Amino acid sequence: MSESLQGKHILLGVSGSIAAYKAAVLVRLLVKAGATVRVIMTPDATHFVTPLTFSTLSKQPVFASVATDSGWNNHVELGLWADALVIAPATANTLAKLAVGICDNMLTACYLSARCPVFLAPAMDVDMWHHPATQANVSTLRQRGNHLIPVGKGELASGLNGEGRMAEPEEIIHHLAASLTPLASLAGKSILITAGPTYEPIDPVRFIGNRSSGKMGVALAHAAAARGAQVTLILGPSTQSVQANIHLVRVETASEMYEAALAHWPTHEAAILSAAVSDYRPPNPQQEKIKKKGGESMHIELVQNPDIAASLGQRKAPNQILIGFALETTDAEANALQKLHRKNFDCIVLNSMSDPGAGFNTDTNKVTLFFGNNKRADFKLKSKKEVADDILDALQHLFNQARLAP
Repeated sequence: MSESLQGKHILLGVSGSIAAYKAAVLVRLLVKAGATVRVIMTPDATHFVTPLTFSTLSKQPVFASVATDSGWNNHVELGLWADALVIAPATANTLAKLAVGICDNMLTACYLSARCPVFLAPAMDVDMWHHPATQANVSTLRQRGNHLIPVGKGELASGLNGEGRMAEPEEIIHHLAASLTPLASLAGKSILITAGPTYEPIDPVRFIGNRSSGKMGVALAHAAAARGAQVTLILGPSTQSVQANIHLVRVETASEMYEAALAHWPTHEAAILSAAVSDYRPPNPQQEKIKKKGGESMHIELVQNPDIAASLGQRKAPNQILIGFALETTDAEANALQKLHRKNFDCIVLNSMSDPGAGFNTDTNKVTLFFGNNKRADFKLKSKKEVADDILDALQHLFNQARLAP
């Protein structure tokens, strides 16, 4: 087996089917491919294969119930930990629960909490597989973005012959590797990314800032690194964790981000400016905490911060690509297009504060991409990880255009 899942976190859900024995082989192959595997079992699954088997193969604890004598098993934490949730075997009963949102065991709880791709490897008898109820549930799950690993055809546990066999472990590994380890389309490219807010101090305890979490920029950095790029991430105050294979530069103020961006820009082939930079700052932050004075108002003088995007646009070489962001509340498209041309961007990402689920401190975003050739691309509400892939696809297209240009 040549597929690699090196460093991936795989959450394997096992439901009650005779095909559960294949899940034991799947765990062994996942570990061999470099993945860290944690196993969740439904209560019925434990009648076919013991939790001890999976614990021994994965070298990780196995979760078969939400609560044990030692405490609560945190299904939310498991859902956030995983790079992929694989349910194999996925019985007709489990598929039905997932389709309608029934949450009565550890596996279904993790499914409803997971923010990662979900892969389903069904296993059941031929008539159960072809039943309209099962097919409707499968259709619903696929429409919601779950990945269906096709069933096999052959002799079934009932003695019948037909469709319904769980895919072989090697096939499941192939599907995972193809989805989780994209081609290194940005291999050798150096990409600069800015992310997060900036904090402009008023005094030692107060600052001017915004609600940016840095999630979008960190998602971009991780996705670019996964495509083989050498990534420098200039990150403002943020609690987001960053992979070790990314060159991380921590800053706090807009001026610090400006200096870092200008210093790194000449050595990078592209920059994606997703940071929410403060436009203004107090010119002379107080060295001591400002004390409240009874009955009086307080006025804070503000001066303009340096414009990172405009400065990089002015210094952009013919072989460099610059992508900016625009978060607008009124006249969104007109303002974004104006910013695209004024700051010499090759592409600008517009997200509107008026779209539910988009904007600051969310796990989703809804964007429109505008390009310098008057083309645009509109996208529906997606996870920020998916949005990052859309933006990087656009960057790859811009690289290809530059390569083909005379």
